[in-house]
Amino acid sequence: MDKKYTWATEEIFESKEKWEEEFKNLSSMLDFSEFKGKLGNKQSFLSCMKAQEKAGRVLDRLSVYAMMKHDENTKDAEYDALTSKVMMIGAKFGENTAFVLPELTALDQEVLLSYATDKDLSDYDYFIREILKEKEHVLSENEERLLSMSSETLSSFRDIFTKIDNADLPLGEIKHKGEKIKLTHGTYSVIMHSDDRELRKKAFSKYYSAYTSLINVISSTYYGNVKKGVFLAKAKKYPSALDRALMGEDVERVVYDNLISTVHKALPELHKYVRERKKLLGLSRMKMYDMYVPVVEGAELKLEYDEAYDLVIEGLKPLGEEYCNLLRKARDERWIDVYEGDGKRSGAYSVAVYDTHPYVLLNYQKTTHDVFTIAHEMGHSIHSYFSNKAQCYAKADYRIFVAEVASTVNEVLLIRHLLATEKDKKLKKYLLSYLLEMIRTTLFRQTQFAEFEQFAHETVEKGEPLTKDNLSEAYYKLNKKYYGKAVSSEGEIRYEWARIPHFYRAFYVYKYATGIISALAIADRILTEGKPAVDDYFKFLSSGGSDGPVNLLKIAGVDLTEKKPFLSAFKVFSDTLEQFINI
Repeated sequence: MDKKYTWATEEIFESKEKWEEEFKNLSSMLDFSEFKGKLGNKQSFLSCMKAQEKAGRVLDRLSVYAMMKHDENTKDAEYDALTSKVMMIGAKFGENTAFVLPELTALDQEVLLSYATDKDLSDYDYFIREILKEKEHVLSENEERLLSMSSETLSSFRDIFTKIDNADLPLGEIKHKGEKIKLTHGTYSVIMHSDDRELRKKAFSKYYSAYTSLINVISSTYYGNVKKGVFLAKAKKYPSALDRALMGEDVERVVYDNLISTVHKALPELHKYVRERKKLLGLSRMKMYDMYVPVVEGAELKLEYDEAYDLVIEGLKPLGEEYCNLLRKARDERWIDVYEGDGKRSGAYSVAVYDTHPYVLLNYQKTTHDVFTIAHEMGHSIHSYFSNKAQCYAKADYRIFVAEVASTVNEVLLIRHLLATEKDKKLKKYLLSYLLEMIRTTLFRQTQFAEFEQFAHETVEKGEPLTKDNLSEAYYKLNKKYYGKAVSSEGEIRYEWARIPHFYRAFYVYKYATGIISALAIADRILTEGKPAVDDYFKFLSSGGSDGPVNLLKIAGVDLTEKKPFLSAFKVFSDTLEQFINI
């Protein structure tokens, strides 16, 4: 592999030996007992925060390096061992700092208010404001410690599902045209995009039969996970599990309600899109296994990596020269590990390192999807770059709620550029379908998932059990509601809920939907208003976690407490669909 296509991990640690030295140093930094019982004193509080930060920054570097080296070659047991060591010392860090939150919460409100407005403590003002807001939901030190000690046990539902999904699921093989095809999650995804309908049907049936064969244990596992969420909400005195999830991210309930209500009003447009797919595929009866096959064949961006990267830079020119120079810097200074390798982790991600720069893992192939993956992951990285540069360590890390905004802004700007410049009608129609699918799967589909989660948790909160039957029936009704009459929701699709790993991180999926809604609004403003919008967007990128995510999005011109950005997103879908039909 040419070195320029690999990431420069030596900027974090020169070698494994240097990592081991720092690991030993960290072990001596984890005693915070001298601050216990003294956080009501301003200087002690500040010293405690600084000591935690010092250890936290070392732990971050150790964790990221171990993860990256492991992901370069997952067969290498040496780096697998480093990852395990980091997890153990990270748990010790959490255990040794468990006293901080309960002790701060127990302080008088006047003390906390004085901390929140003290210039000497400005690095922690948002942290303190959040404590004031969450004061009634923090338990005693002993109770918090018990919950902390139980976290591993309570997370076991997700672990159980992961093992079922990746190790025990009897996917087997399918026979097609005289050949045997081994079915995996990866091959299933590929087959769902195949133009061979009979193959799709066989794979769909076989795939879901694997889940239905284990539906009792999966139902019990998910029921346990939901009961865990309801228990934690009650223990922490939240009105509901949904409220606990929203308040934990500092997101107002109105944002979630706006999403559900506006999506419901936009469903006729989704139904129209499904009817158009059915017509173009020439089907008298469309099934759910027909929803992913491309309706425009033979149109694909097949570019070498450097050509693709240059295209991304060109597409993101509306963000200005500084942004494009950062993209060039990332390539030249080896932030990115580009190509697939023996044992390398699959997929793609961006990871932030406060004391160096972000890194990106790719597995680049010459496909349209992978061109957009470059734009997507670099959106994450440059968001982290700006936040780390502008914010102190305590405020640098942005919330998951806004994590997908910058990445999706990049994708939208890139596709807008391609649609504006592409002359080939077939490729243009393919790009329009790509945008429609992006909105369908990220906005509509994730909101459908969010509604299902809400149903499950509200059922348990009412004291009613979850069973394979009421879960599957609820999902069937939602699928029918979302996709309309043009596609059949009968049969195996009622069990799709059983294969969604994100359901074991309750109320996570709706953030994908609000993320693309925000990104569409920001990209539209950048293309319409130019520099003023770009300046505001850069302020947002530089804001890290300095305030609540809904407030930070307002800097970029997106107010999710109002319905305007939601309605604007559905207009983009509607307008794109009209262009698609007209071509």
